[in-house]
Amino acid sequence: MTPESILLHLRDPMKAQDVFLLQNQPRYKAQGLEVYVTFFEIYNGKLFDLLNKKAKLRVLEDGKQQVQVVGLQEIQVSCAEDVIRMIETGSACRTSGHTFANSSSSRSHACFQIILRRKGKLYGKFSLVDLAGNERGADTSSADRQTRMEAAEINKSLLALKECIRALGQNKPHTPFRESKLTQVLRDSFIGSNSRTCMIAMISPGMSSCEYTLNTLRYADRVKELPRNEMAGEANLMETESGELELSKEGSNCLHELSEDESSPHLSSFREAVTRISELEEKAIEELKEVRQKMNNCNYLLDMAEQPEYDLEAFVYQAQCFIHEGSQIFLSLKDTMEELTLAMQMEEQASKHLIKRPFQ
Repeated sequence: MTPESILLHLRDPMKAQDVFLLQNQPRYKAQGLEVYVTFFEIYNGKLFDLLNKKAKLRVLEDGKQQVQVVGLQEIQVSCAEDVIRMIETGSACRTSGHTFANSSSSRSHACFQIILRRKGKLYGKFSLVDLAGNERGADTSSADRQTRMEAAEINKSLLALKECIRALGQNKPHTPFRESKLTQVLRDSFIGSNSRTCMIAMISPGMSSCEYTLNTLRYADRVKELPRNEMAGEANLMETESGELELSKEGSNCLHELSEDESSPHLSSFREAVTRISELEEKAIEELKEVRQKMNNCNYLLDMAEQPEYDLEAFVYQAQCFIHEGSQIFLSLKDTMEELTLAMQMEEQASKHLIKRPFQ
C-alpha cells in the first residue's frame, strides 16, 4: 500500500466535504461544533505524531478505561482543503521502505482522525486507518534486521486485529485489544457508543493474484460478523465514533498465512526473539533515563564542592551514595545490554531457518 491511499479516499467529497456540509446544516450549526484532525502512525509497536515532527506518543487508559493517545496534537480545520493539506503533510513523514515485494512499501499503520468537539468535549470521531502491507516472514528472512523487525511487528498487530474481529463476531467474553498498539487505539471504533466499522479491501483483478484476492475477500467478509448497534439511527447521524479500515491484499494475505504457519517452530522462535528484543529495548531506554537522572546528581555534587565553605562530611556521604546507586544502575544496564545482544543473536539465527518460499 502507498502512503497516499488515505489521501485518495478523502479526495472523495463524501468523506471530508460532507463533514463540513453537515456542520453547516441548521440542526448542527447551532450546536457550535468544531472540526479537528489528528494523524499518527504505528511503527514497530510505537506511536508517532505525523503532524508534530513525528513526536513519540504514549497509549494509556484513563480512569474510565478509555484509551487515550497522550501528546497527540489536534489541529483545527475549517474546510476539506485543510484536511487534504494535513494528510499530505503527514503522509510525507510516514515511514516507508524497500521490501521483497515492493520497492516502496508503507512500514507502518497510519490513522487519520476527523474529530468533532462541542465546547471542548468529544462529539464524534471518524477514523481512517491504512493498514501496512506486509510480506511473509519467509520472504524477509534474508533482509536486514530492521526490515525483519518491522515485518514481525506488522504481523503481530495484524494477527491481533484478526483475533479481535473474531472474538467480537463470536461474542466471546474476552476481546484481546491489549495485544497490540493497533487494536488498543482502534478499540473505540469496535465497541464505542454507536460505533460502526467498515473495511475496504484492496484486491487485484489479475488471475495471477487470484489466491491473494480470495484470501482478502474471505478476511474482509469476517467484518460483517461484527455485532450491529441498532441504537444508532438518523437522529444521531453525527454522534458516532466511526472506523474505516483499509486492508491491502498484501496485509490480508499475511494474516491468512499467519494462521497456516503458526505451528512452525522456527517462526515461533523468531517471533519470541523479536518480542524479547522489543521488551529489552524498552527496558534499556528506561535504565538509560535513570543514568541521565543520576548525572544530574553528579552536577549537584560538583556545584556543592565549588562553594567556599561546604560540609565535607555531607559531600563525602552523598558522593558515596551516588557511587553506590550509580553502580547498581550501571550493572543493571550492563546485564540488560548483554541480554539484548543475546536476543539479537537468537533473532538472527531464527531468521536463517525460515524457509523462503516463492510467491504463488
